[in-house]
Amino acid sequence: MTLVLFIGDMLIMAFMIAIVVWLSLRSTRAVLDAAARIPLEDEDRDG
Repeated sequence: MTLVLFIGDMLIMAFMIAIVVWLSLRSTRAVLDAAARIPLEDEDRDG
């Protein structure tokens, strides 16, 4: 049973990695830079 869970987790991880690679290859540099700035610009620093 543990092996089945482990293999299932590895398949899900491989799927998620494939999605990230696929989206990264289809996006432009400007879009990727804008997405990378989202965590840095999500706070309101004025108050």
